[in-house]
Amino acid sequence: MTQPLLSIKNLHVSIADNPDLRPVDDVSFHIDPGDSVALVGESGCGKSVTSYSVLGLLEQSLISRGDMVFDGRHFDMSNRKALAQLRGTDIAMIPQDPGTSLNPVVSIERQLGDLVRVHQKITKRVAAKLVRELLARVGIPAPDRVAQAFPFELSGGMRQRVLIAMALACGPTMLIADEPTTALDTTVQAQIMDLLNSLIADEGMSMLFISHDLGLVAQHCNRAYVMYAGKIVESGTVDDVLREAAHPYTRALIECLGSMNSGARRLKTVRGIVPPLAERGRGCRFAPRCDRASDDCLFVSPELEESGRSHAACLHPMTGLDPRVQTSEVAR
Repeated sequence: MTQPLLSIKNLHVSIADNPDLRPVDDVSFHIDPGDSVALVGESGCGKSVTSYSVLGLLEQSLISRGDMVFDGRHFDMSNRKALAQLRGTDIAMIPQDPGTSLNPVVSIERQLGDLVRVHQKITKRVAAKLVRELLARVGIPAPDRVAQAFPFELSGGMRQRVLIAMALACGPTMLIADEPTTALDTTVQAQIMDLLNSLIADEGMSMLFISHDLGLVAQHCNRAYVMYAGKIVESGTVDDVLREAAHPYTRALIECLGSMNSGARRLKTVRGIVPPLAERGRGCRFAPRCDRASDDCLFVSPELEESGRSHAACLHPMTGLDPRVQTSEVAR
């Protein structure tokens, strides 16, 4: 049986001044070699905090603890210095906003060139050649012109391609793509996702794809973990999670997307909001928003258990195929 490329066990992230407040609470997941895995949920659910924990990039106000194995190497996730050794050469991140992730007053050539020189110890001339090769590799048609440009002179799609080139610069075996198409229009979004898919296939890389967009997840990922208020509430193959969702939160997200695709005059929403850190009780965190919640749900925190063809953390899981949901429809 193939060993996971990345395995996270019992990840907790807490506020340094108040350890009882945990943006990420006992999260475990794994990514196999060549796998594309989605971490899905609303804003404020802890997706980005989870990804930053993997690379030791959390703010100083946050403390992480947990066990991680990457490519057979064991890491204590509280050891940021050890995790930093993975950045670039083993795991690379594509941030979500190309507009703020590049230095606006430094040329693309210098930003990308400095990166490769730090990791590869090469001369400026060799770095300049490599910069142009990387830009061409991500589909930029005029790499020499773009290399000499400043970020503000490029479109959002071009800036995102530059960030992907930076991520690929040191030959990582895994990419973390944190909402990589959020600021882009639909056409450019499709181009960027197609580029990521082809690069991952060509290089045999794995990807952790962080998104709230179930349509993109349906098109581009093999497995999915659904996250709510700092916890994983459902996991399984993308097809199983979308077509036979057992957790009411997952079903609610799918129904919201379905109302968008159907052209309904009134879009469906999930009532309420993700609870703030100080208001997350000991029970199911989705209970205040859930139509199926019982009194027990307010006091019992359910574990991930097999429910149909996925695993769901719910005392009252939903069962069976939802006839209104087809993966192909969600992917549109």
